[in-house]
Amino acid sequence: MSAEILKRACEGDRDAFSALIETHYDFIHAVAWRWSGVASDAEDIAQEVCIRLARAIRGFRGNSSLRTWLYTMTLNAVRDHQRQAARRSREEKRLANDPLYSSPPPEHDGSGDDALWAAVRTLPEKQRDAVLLVYAEGLSHAAAADVIGCSEKTVSWHLHEARKRLKDLLRKEAV
Repeated sequence: MSAEILKRACEGDRDAFSALIETHYDFIHAVAWRWSGVASDAEDIAQEVCIRLARAIRGFRGNSSLRTWLYTMTLNAVRDHQRQAARRSREEKRLANDPLYSSPPPEHDGSGDDALWAAVRTLPEKQRDAVLLVYAEGLSHAAAADVIGCSEKTVSWHLHEARKRLKDLLRKEAV
């Protein structure tokens, strides 16, 4: 995408903003899916990011790359969505043991890695983010550090701790 389109979008040009969304929507959706693990949630999150982007684009100053900014915006939307889902879940549990309120079975993509990625999503936030950015997104430790807002060494430490936790989690699951 050209810097000119980004500049025009930041200045309020609707056509440029539309081109920006068209160029980056698949990226936003893919990140949302990897973090949430649920296709329908990823759609909702991607739509929310587009709305947030429309409100925030004029404030983009280029202090980081657009991609880093989109990662950050998408991760924040995922976290917000997960907090809302947790609140809804608590509320449903309070209502009763009525089968009407039970949740549907988890979705599977058939990759065989469902258990691993499900375990990754149970990690503490910073560890989960480091694992997904480095291993699912293929970012370098430096790029992941920019998105998370920490040093490269901290990303490495989060990955180390995540590996230990995942090893324990997956070992317990296999038993």
